[in-house]
Amino acid sequence: MMTAPARGPLTAQELAELEELARRIRVVVIRTVRRVKVGHVGGPLSAAEVLAALYGRVLRIRPQEPGWPERDRFILSKGHSSLGQYAAMALTGYFPLAEMDTFDQKGSRLQGHPDMNKLPGIDMSTGSLGMGLSAGLGFALAARHLGKDVLTYVLLGDGECQEGQVWEAAHVAARHKADNLIAIVDHNKYQQFGWRGASAEDRLPPQDPGDLAARFAAFGWRVLEMNGNEMGEVVSTLEAARAPQGLPTVIISHTLKGHGVSFMAGNYKWHMGVPSDEEFATAMAELGEAAEDDA
Repeated sequence: MMTAPARGPLTAQELAELEELARRIRVVVIRTVRRVKVGHVGGPLSAAEVLAALYGRVLRIRPQEPGWPERDRFILSKGHSSLGQYAAMALTGYFPLAEMDTFDQKGSRLQGHPDMNKLPGIDMSTGSLGMGLSAGLGFALAARHLGKDVLTYVLLGDGECQEGQVWEAAHVAARHKADNLIAIVDHNKYQQFGWRGASAEDRLPPQDPGDLAARFAAFGWRVLEMNGNEMGEVVSTLEAARAPQGLPTVIISHTLKGHGVSFMAGNYKWHMGVPSDEEFATAMAELGEAAEDDA
């Protein structure tokens, strides 16, 4: 079974570098949306620390050799948050950062949802919610069958976990004791369309507090929880998940939708949207970045 890569404890410098990577992911996401006038924002911002930790430290990958057979696999099941994944990939060397300006354009490798046939480094095409965990289980079982010492990670949305296929995969994964499969739920508690609160302006979380952890545990998974917007906790939890215990592992990552930008944070209306000039300037200032529209 897979064990953690030979890395020492997270140093203060490494922590600062990962935090800087998460900050830059947010900057690239917002700048890209402003430039191309389309794209999801809230989900990529809530998952920035997780994506930074995965691509910057935890995943066993080679950005200059994206098809390396011994790499860990990563599936962005909530494929509408592709901008976050693309930003993480560009900032860690998979492709030039300038290519972000082609996002969602005709002929671009950076489609609105990840396309494994267009961009090297994308392990699974996603977009139709609910499918990623099934594909990830397939990857994990194939790796076991082939005797490959790799892990498969699947990043899901909490609203996505309303899909029945997620729980079909959860059931089968536990039956197969697929301990080389790690699911991460970006539990930001907001979805674009979902349970209404007291008024049309309010949204209730997709699940009741504690529901996701209890459900995965009931299906026979090892359950870990973390503050998904606190980098030190993200890294320690992701690395703990690499130690197999005979069960698939799920990490409930408690995050804030739109985290990092005040007017986007906790606001379901920023699931997607294009910031105005004033909003863009505010976002850049809060992220410690010059407002000029350059990458």
